[in-house]
Amino acid sequence: MDSQKEALQRIISTLANKNDEIQNFIDTLNQTLKGVQENSSNILSELDEEFDSLYSILDEVKERMINSIKQEQARKSQELQSQLSQCNNALENSEELLEFATRSLDIKETEEFSKAARQIKDRVTMASAFRLSLKPKVSDNMTHLMVDFSQERQMLQTLKFLPVPKAPEIDPVECLVADNAVTVTWRMPEEDNKIDHFILEYRKTNFDGLPRVKDERCWDIIDNIKGTEYTLSGLRFDSKYMNFRVRACNKAVAGECSDPVTLETKALNFSLDSSSSHLNLRVEDTCVEWDPTGGKGQESKVKGKENKGRSGTPSPKRTSVGSRPPAVRGSRDRFTGESYTVLGDTAIESGQHYWEVKAQKDCKSYSVGVAYKTLGKFDQLGKTNTSWCIHVNNWLQNTFAAKHNNKVKALDVTVPERIGVFCDFDGGQLSFYDANSKQLLYSFKTKFTQPVLPGFMVWCGGLSLSTGMQVPSAVRTLQKSENGMTGSASSLNIVTQ
Repeated sequence: MDSQKEALQRIISTLANKNDEIQNFIDTLNQTLKGVQENSSNILSELDEEFDSLYSILDEVKERMINSIKQEQARKSQELQSQLSQCNNALENSEELLEFATRSLDIKETEEFSKAARQIKDRVTMASAFRLSLKPKVSDNMTHLMVDFSQERQMLQTLKFLPVPKAPEIDPVECLVADNAVTVTWRMPEEDNKIDHFILEYRKTNFDGLPRVKDERCWDIIDNIKGTEYTLSGLRFDSKYMNFRVRACNKAVAGECSDPVTLETKALNFSLDSSSSHLNLRVEDTCVEWDPTGGKGQESKVKGKENKGRSGTPSPKRTSVGSRPPAVRGSRDRFTGESYTVLGDTAIESGQHYWEVKAQKDCKSYSVGVAYKTLGKFDQLGKTNTSWCIHVNNWLQNTFAAKHNNKVKALDVTVPERIGVFCDFDGGQLSFYDANSKQLLYSFKTKFTQPVLPGFMVWCGGLSLSTGMQVPSAVRTLQKSENGMTGSASSLNIVTQ
């Protein structure tokens, strides 16, 4: 009976998963259908615009050519009209002279005839008719302004849609995830010299499979990428994975997206556990501030925050490393007394992790480190064998020291603006760095026998955290040689149970 129930349960699970896949595919088809309709309308509008632009250019060319013909006609007409006017005047004068010469033949007196003959000779010598060129200055030929658009007509007849660029191919092996940055590399399946640029799309997800349509974030877009590689930097890895896809674009059209690639971007994400912080601390997500009023009115906020998001499905933001520890830490409800402490809400049970802390400029005293979840409510960080920290004191006298099991090691280094915390649970190492220069400040060597929680102490000031960070490459490199360095004090490197 039990085996049959288990078999039936597996069948039910398989059917449920298949139904989920089919529903996902239906959503994809519906979105694709909607996209076809919208994109077709857009393309038709763009086609109208392109042809209108082409018509406009042709009209401009035609107008220019018409003007050239009219100008040539006007020039030739003016030349011929001027020549015609000159010829008419010359002909009129010549006819008058011819008539005078004909009348002179009838003169009988010798002296008058001689006088008339001399006048005719002088007027003939000066007559414009004999100085005229009897050849038109311009021809009536206008063939130099003829056009032949046979080639252009042929070209217009071959107009066709610009080939759509093929989908690029992302190479997951060439992609790099490091230092809270992702470098995505892709290539074209075949050479295409009409590619103008690429579009990279990405989004965060907690699913390692293909991108889902429902209940997923929108794609973020980076346009106008000229190369075949792009680096997204300064990311917060608050999800387990990121989806990436790329499109190639020419001057007119974008191609299809590449097959999506999912890259793992897992990192330690945690917030401050306000439900157990000291009442003199005002806690909100990744910020903590000293509250000299004693936290009045804070308990109601804390209770509301405790209940918020405590459904059966944990928020992705609170995903634990390994298994999630219970919220109860021994018999303690809150830190009290002079233990102005708050712990992180996510336990570290394995692996290597990194986070950063920045103190307010006027902060009088603060500590940064880790502690077992059994840390007592009156215990101060570094004063027990269940906690490790570095402590900064700016009150009365300035001190910077590493603390564990109530033992102190003074640090002869400048307190950095931001402190990076590296925890190698399996390797039993807790190191502190200048987050900007990655200079090692101090390292503890130990053996963690229980899950540890990030721990913070604040007095007269405040701290802000940066989580969702990978271990920086510079820190990983330093860790390889750090065992040979003298930054640790053997008196503090105690194995605790």
